[in-house]
Amino acid sequence: MFIFDAHLDLAMNAMEWNRDLTWSVADIRKSEQGMTDKPDRGRNTVSFDAMRAGNIGLCVATQIARYVKKGNPLPGWRSPQQAWAQTQGQLAWYRSMEDAGELAPITNKKQLEAHVNLWKTEGGKKPIGYILSLEGADSIVTLDYLEKSFEAGLRAIGPAHYGPGTYAFGTDSSGGIGNKGRALLREMERLGLILDATHLCDPSFWEALDHFKGPVWASHNNCRALVDHNRQFSDEQIKALIERDAVIGMAMDAWMMVPHWVRGKSTPQAMNCSLEQTLDNIDHICQIAGNADHVGIGTDLDGGFGTEQCPYDIDTIADLQKIPHLLRTRGYTQDDIEKIMNLNFLNFLRRTWKH
Repeated sequence: MFIFDAHLDLAMNAMEWNRDLTWSVADIRKSEQGMTDKPDRGRNTVSFDAMRAGNIGLCVATQIARYVKKGNPLPGWRSPQQAWAQTQGQLAWYRSMEDAGELAPITNKKQLEAHVNLWKTEGGKKPIGYILSLEGADSIVTLDYLEKSFEAGLRAIGPAHYGPGTYAFGTDSSGGIGNKGRALLREMERLGLILDATHLCDPSFWEALDHFKGPVWASHNNCRALVDHNRQFSDEQIKALIERDAVIGMAMDAWMMVPHWVRGKSTPQAMNCSLEQTLDNIDHICQIAGNADHVGIGTDLDGGFGTEQCPYDIDTIADLQKIPHLLRTRGYTQDDIEKIMNLNFLNFLRRTWKH
């Protein structure tokens, strides 16, 4: 089945982890044996070959570069200009992958339909489509930079990531969007950019929804009712997103899937973390919505973690093809399975993109 993955940090892996995604997962793992600079070395799950093997023909791919002010203990860049430059390096990598025939940019409805139709054809190596998203808006130095980014293909923004940001407060912090955040949302609305509600802390989430009248989705977010943490959405937030006709992508970072996960100590096997928890989150959102129209896949695989912190039945991203069978065993119809695996996000874009 064709899969739309709404959140992959492809350029981060290429530029910061120094992974050549044209290699196989096995070759990337082999090249990282003995490396200890990052906890997921030798445990990656994503490569272009693995995506093609899993029929993951379309994804939302990120630019990400945090600006950290003095006193902020989080890792990041010391100025917004440096953060901007990092995102532009990531953009250059995406462009080079387009030139190599590995990726194809999807920025409008015509490109979207042509790409989906291409992946319905048999045979041949097909480029993987990607929709460019900015995870954390700190690299937008001024709002003039936002229009530059839109012209370069940016189509979605999550205003914050972790901690306090320039335009909003993110995970593990608390605060509203303020005047700068409101101005960002106004400009996003003018340009037709999608608001990604993922990572917004509760006050910023509610304020953003109040001030933004454009399209909203959550690329990679699970349910607070199942794992009680501010990174997850409460039932009230899920209901609000459903009312906005949003789609919520299911994230596959283990600490978001099972309670009491201890990073660096817990293991997926010991915590019994599998794709069944992904289905639990899907079920929860479908029960709130009364249908299967508002949930999709947004894995975040290789988003700073690997097989040490993802479902134990995921070896590579190709294993996402296990999900349709698991959904069938829970009584989902073929139509609903196709919605969850690709159509909900595809139809969101068909509905919200003006061109």
